[in-house]
Amino acid sequence: MRPDPVSSAAAPTGRPLNGMSVDVEDWFQVGAFERVIDKGDWDRLPARVEQNSDAVLALFAESGVKATFFTLGWVAHRYPALIRRIADAGHEIASHGWDHQRVFTMDAATFRADLLRARTALEDAGGQAVTGYRAPSFSIDTRTPFAHAELAAAGYAYSSSVAPVRHDHYGWREAPRYAFRPLADSALVELPVTVAKIGGKHLATGGGFFRLLPAALTDFAVRQVNGAGHAAMFYFHPWEIDPAQPRVAAAPLRSKIRHYSRLGAMAGKLRGLIGRHDWGRVDAVVAREAAALP
Repeated sequence: MRPDPVSSAAAPTGRPLNGMSVDVEDWFQVGAFERVIDKGDWDRLPARVEQNSDAVLALFAESGVKATFFTLGWVAHRYPALIRRIADAGHEIASHGWDHQRVFTMDAATFRADLLRARTALEDAGGQAVTGYRAPSFSIDTRTPFAHAELAAAGYAYSSSVAPVRHDHYGWREAPRYAFRPLADSALVELPVTVAKIGGKHLATGGGFFRLLPAALTDFAVRQVNGAGHAAMFYFHPWEIDPAQPRVAAAPLRSKIRHYSRLGAMAGKLRGLIGRHDWGRVDAVVAREAAALP
């Protein structure tokens, strides 16, 4: 397996380098639809993850941005050529678990097996070592005391699995907003996704929140985190730039609003965000953040 070079954590403009990440899953694999779409039906549904991920690659190529693609092992197993294209373009391949099962629904042994299965598929497809992990739906929280220890034992260098917010699907509001070491006896780094702190409240800024809310909120959060001497951590999904994706009629109204609103605006908003800040791979950002940790 080829070594994977980590790009420099210093942005060419002299501005802070922030983490750009993509959670690679198809439209039918999202947490919002998990109660209305059975996993046994996934292979019978029209797949769009490959074409949408290629569109994301083209968007990054326009601006010269390198990013981290947190990818489901299920996707890597079925579309190995996509994973190779991502790696060959200079991006980092990282794990998003096997099939989007939330970590707080697993025990330690099940989580361990999920990590191994996903990593094997990703490394076989991409030809690069996988050292980063993001839990599906940011599902590492107070209910998963085993998770970071299992990641460390498996040799992961970092996780970006914590969302320090309160949300109906996920969240660990009391978690640190910036990079931290969750284990006293390990070098493992946890890099939470960026939230804006306004009036004592934490507001999420990536993914659907970025798509639905004014971009100024995410810009504010990035500047706020950078001003504190840290890197921001942004994420989105390939399906978020696909307004032509199928509609799930049986989904709850709230899920439909969250999932389908402003899909046509997302690519343009991303181009604007990329142009206003400096972005890079998460492994490069973690290397810089780790150097400042005790």
